[in-house]
Amino acid sequence: MIRRLTSDTASAAGLHDRGVLAVGKKADVNVIDWDRLGADKPYVVHDLPAGGKRLMQKVHGYEATIVSGNVTFREGEATGVLPGKLVRGPQAALAA
Repeated sequence: MIRRLTSDTASAAGLHDRGVLAVGKKADVNVIDWDRLGADKPYVVHDLPAGGKRLMQKVHGYEATIVSGNVTFREGEATGVLPGKLVRGPQAALAA
């Protein structure tokens, strides 16, 4: 299940430097407390352009999210550290 959500998905999207923990690969890691893992009821927010709406949901049990060696979320709250950048797929490269 983990492989299908990580390396298989990354590979299908053409992101061959993601999805595995290995030297030279980009690693985004979630530290999960399986005993506390769960989610609240979904709710609607209107924060898209022209008042567009989307569903949000609070989750519990994610101790930390680490991106490129930096903790970006701790206990579900953003730390303010933003080490990532916009990922552009192969189609974006062709359009440039």
